[in-house]
Amino acid sequence: MSAKACVLGSPVGHSLSPQLHNHWLKAYGIDGSYVAMETHAAALREVLSDLVRIGFAGCNLTLPLKETALAFMDALDESAKAAGAVNTVVIRDGKMTGYNSDGYGFAESLNAQAPAWNKRHAVIIGAGGAARGIAAALNGKGVEKFSFICRTPAKAEKVIDDLRLNGDIIAAPSDDVSLLVNCTPCGMAGQPPLGIDISTLPPDATVCDIVYRPLETPLLAAAKQRGLQTAAGLPMLLHQGRLGFKRWFGTDPAVTPALEKEIAACAK
Repeated sequence: MSAKACVLGSPVGHSLSPQLHNHWLKAYGIDGSYVAMETHAAALREVLSDLVRIGFAGCNLTLPLKETALAFMDALDESAKAAGAVNTVVIRDGKMTGYNSDGYGFAESLNAQAPAWNKRHAVIIGAGGAARGIAAALNGKGVEKFSFICRTPAKAEKVIDDLRLNGDIIAAPSDDVSLLVNCTPCGMAGQPPLGIDISTLPPDATVCDIVYRPLETPLLAAAKQRGLQTAAGLPMLLHQGRLGFKRWFGTDPAVTPALEKEIAACAK
C-alpha cells in the first residue's frame, strides 16, 4: 500500500519539502507520495483528522501551525515537549505523535557548515516554534548564554523559563556574541527585511539564517561581507526532513551532494 505524507502551512507554496521527500522516494524506489496542502490555523484540527481518516502516514507542519498543533496530538515526543512546538506528525493506528526536528536539523547543518562555531553566547531572533526548537538543541550542545531579539518579549521570556536557559532579552547584538540565528521569516522572498545591524559582531561570530528562499539571504550576505562564518538555511531543511521520512516510509535517507544541488535549484 502506498504511503502518503504532506506538509501543512500558510503560506505553503514556498516550501521545498515536496521536492525533498519526492527526491528521496524516487532515490530509494519507495511507493509513496508527498504533497503540500495550504492550511490555516483555524482549520488545523479538521485537516489533521482528515489525514488520519484517509490513512496518511503523517505530515510536516510549517508556519503558523507548529505551536497550535501541540493540543491536537495524542502523544508528544521529548523533542516536541522541549521545543513547545510540533513540526513532524507521525500517524500510527489512528493516533498522532508530534515531534520537533528543527533543533536536530539545525544542529546537523551548523556542524556541517561551521564546525568551529563558538558556544559562548547565542543570540536568537524570534521566539516562535523554530526558535524554541533551536534554542533547546543549542542548550543541549552546551551554549553558555542566550539572548533573544523579538517583537513580543513575553514570548521570549517564556522560552527562557520553559527551557531553563541562562538568557535575557536584548534590542541588538553586542560585541560578545558568538552565534546569531535568525528564526523568523523576515528576509524570505516576499517577506519584510530583517533589519538587524550586525556591525558589532566580533570576528569569531557565526551567523545563521533558517530562511532558505533565497539561498543567500541579506543577513548572510552582510555577514560574508564582514568575513564572518555563515550557515545557510537549506541544509537545515534537508537534515530535519530525515526524521519524518524515516518514520513514514521506513528508510533513513542520506543528504547527498546530488540532493543539495537539486533542492538548491528549486529554491532559486
